[in-house]
Amino acid sequence: MENNLSSWVQIENNPTKWTLEERMKFYHANGVSIAVIRNYKIEWAKGYGWADSLQQKPVTTNTLFQAGSNSKSINAIGILKLVQEGKLNLNADINDYLKRWKFPYDSLSKGKKISIANLLSHTGGITVHGFDGYEYGTKIPTLVQILNGQKPANSEAIGSMYEPSLKYEYSGGGTTISQLIIEDVTGKPYDEYMWNNVLKPMGMTHSSYTQPPISSNLNVLATGYYNDGKAVKGKYHIYPEQAAAGLWTNPTDLAKYVIETQLSLKGKSEKVLSKKMTELRLTPFIDKKSALGVFIIDKNGVKNFEHGGVDEGFVSQYIGTLEGGNGVVVMTNTYNTALFDEIIRSVAQEYSWNNAYTPEIKKEIYLKDTDLQTYLGRYGSGHYIWSIIKKDNGIYLSITDNEYWGTCMWKMHFTSDDNFFVTEKNNELSFIKDLSGKITALK
Repeated sequence: MENNLSSWVQIENNPTKWTLEERMKFYHANGVSIAVIRNYKIEWAKGYGWADSLQQKPVTTNTLFQAGSNSKSINAIGILKLVQEGKLNLNADINDYLKRWKFPYDSLSKGKKISIANLLSHTGGITVHGFDGYEYGTKIPTLVQILNGQKPANSEAIGSMYEPSLKYEYSGGGTTISQLIIEDVTGKPYDEYMWNNVLKPMGMTHSSYTQPPISSNLNVLATGYYNDGKAVKGKYHIYPEQAAAGLWTNPTDLAKYVIETQLSLKGKSEKVLSKKMTELRLTPFIDKKSALGVFIIDKNGVKNFEHGGVDEGFVSQYIGTLEGGNGVVVMTNTYNTALFDEIIRSVAQEYSWNNAYTPEIKKEIYLKDTDLQTYLGRYGSGHYIWSIIKKDNGIYLSITDNEYWGTCMWKMHFTSDDNFFVTEKNNELSFIKDLSGKITALK
């Protein structure tokens, strides 16, 4: 795997493969941790690079990363355990269970009630996509303050965008409501309930939803980094939105969750959920993709359950196959999704996941230097800027996000006079021209 990383596309007659070390340098990735699942078991787990580059603290299999929105997958198991025990009804109005706060229904919900299933499948028409977290040492809002959008909360109040069960619309706000439901129904702090009823039974004994992190884990926490190499102030952010973004874990523990899901689906394990409840969890609610805390993705006929996560300075992804017991978990402490896409692709190819991640083959055409001049220039504004620049070995797409990601630069490969791709991003881009042939936009 370490010597076989590939982009989503290969250039005809000029295939390119990289080593993991090369790609970590290319993406300025501080640390990476990986766990590979094969035949319902952890095949191997390994850490690479630095958990903290200043302290020269290496990533090990015990290093803990912030899981971001992967927290939502484990949260759904906590909710469904209460459903399984008869303490919650998936289809009931969420206000039937909320005690300290009630959802503020208004005309946008059109008289329809939001269910717990809506919360877990992002189909409640609820506001607030995600959360920024809070710098270490700053004042942390209560859960009710977050829901109301009251200071010191840094996110808007959670309410309706449109009627529930209309369509999928990702909402960390909805997941945060489910956190309050767990606390109000069980009478226990969220992290305590999740530890005793979900994490510990699944063997995720290094993981925790406690925010800030528990003191006994401080020596194994990774520091978050931005793409420019700067560390997150305070090393990481605090996420009181625990269900949506607050899990600290490592790939080995997340792999245990993936395996338990796979075995439960086969009726071979019930550490937390029954086979019937796991089947329900993995069933898309409205569309063909969004299930209860997971996304169901069809890769060339191979169905996976998966989720990704982003917290300040951290990015992660897990994938598990619905059949065959295969999977992979990748966690990094640098903002970059392209790297773990390449890692996952390498794992899939090395372990023969039915060619589900086989790269596309594209034919590149040659353009003269004089022709390339017409593409050069700036195509964006504000904090998000796209530029086409010339280098000795071709022209490059440079994307600068001054708010989050920093600057990324990729070599452009043309398939026609108007169309090109970059190997690091899975899409094709086009130049838009007016009637005179002048380039006016980049799409």
